Amino acid sequence: MKKIFIITLFTCFCITVAAQKKKAVFIIIDGVSKDVLDKLPTPNIDAIVKEGALLSAFQGGERGQYNQTPTISAPGYTNVISGVWYNKHNVPDNAIKAPNYHYPTIFRFFKNQYPEKKIGIFSSWEDNRTKLVGESLAQTGKIKFDYKFDGLELDTVKFPQDKDRLFMAKIDQAVTDEAARQIKENAPDLSWVYLEYTDDMGHMFGDSKKYDDAVVSADKQIGQIWEAIKLRKKEHDEDWLIVITTDHGRDPKTGHHHGGQSDRERASWIATNASPLNTYAKKGEVSVVDILPTVARHLNISLSANQMRELDGVPLTGKVSIYKPEIIADNGKTVLKWVPADDQGKLKVWVASDNKFKESGLADTYKLLGEVPIKDGRFTLDLSKLPSSAIYKIVLEAKYNTVNRWIVNKK
Repeated sequence: MKKIFIITLFTCFCITVAAQKKKAVFIIIDGVSKDVLDKLPTPNIDAIVKEGALLSAFQGGERGQYNQTPTISAPGYTNVISGVWYNKHNVPDNAIKAPNYHYPTIFRFFKNQYPEKKIGIFSSWEDNRTKLVGESLAQTGKIKFDYKFDGLELDTVKFPQDKDRLFMAKIDQAVTDEAARQIKENAPDLSWVYLEYTDDMGHMFGDSKKYDDAVVSADKQIGQIWEAIKLRKKEHDEDWLIVITTDHGRDPKTGHHHGGQSDRERASWIATNASPLNTYAKKGEVSVVDILPTVARHLNISLSANQMRELDGVPLTGKVSIYKPEIIADNGKTVLKWVPADDQGKLKVWVASDNKFKESGLADTYKLLGEVPIKDGRFTLDLSKLPSSAIYKIVLEAKYNTVNRWIVNKK
């Protein structure tokens, strides 16, 4: 009888866990470099990190490489929401003239698989919804947010603009209030919260008390959202992932500017309650493009082989096989290297000499070059046996994740 009771109890527990609804929210606070975050009291971010981790990360793509990306706001947001760098998403500045919508955002990945589930955006900048995600555009499948709160920067009656930009502090607070309310009442399955005031103070005052105060204020706003999430977890038994990051750092001399490739301008970070983190997150050099595959794993988003071949990030949770792919010249040979996260199994090396995905969204034509043990950590490419091309797209496919590199031949 006791055994039957234990089995029944265990079965009920399994059903309860399986029935937990998974939710995710990511927050971008603008222009807060890692050194600033480290020196200031941020008790609310600290509380989140206590459940997961605070990771040093980078923005800006790879310095001096084909995927180098300006450390500017809109490119920084797009890196996060698309999981790819500028050479793919084509957002080099805040004008956002021609985003490449062939690279879906996390919202499109999610809605394509779960059209009945709800997405939300709470933002101090309307372009995040209308241009970067591309709401209602034919190129994005006319994606629609179920909950949206933005455009307040255009309301000069309710938020009259002043030279000290205090109106933006008020907008950020309104955005926070609405995000917290919607999480408490409706709990969108996937949400983006964006706060701007920190970057305004950085541009105006550089490294200063006013800038520091803005960061501390943003931490309080994050606390509001965290409290709403904790309430949902308690009252509705939901499984919430929260990820907080920034789009760029500050210039190393004054803190006023950004856009370049200095260490400080590239210095981002990821604060999350995700746990446990995997080998890559603990040992690798993580970046903001890792956020999309991490959120996708939490929300059980299935990505096709072609989609995985394009993503530039590596998940921070769950099992991974490889990370840090690089191409080097070694005694006149082209060598592909990687760091094994799992010594077991084999790795497939694929190459495509076209770029149809970027140009039209169609699948590229990949050829299998070889299959080697993951633990080898290297593979020699014989480019002479491939057709002449302006680009070679190299893909390393392993059991738990896929990574990629491009070889771009200069004209």
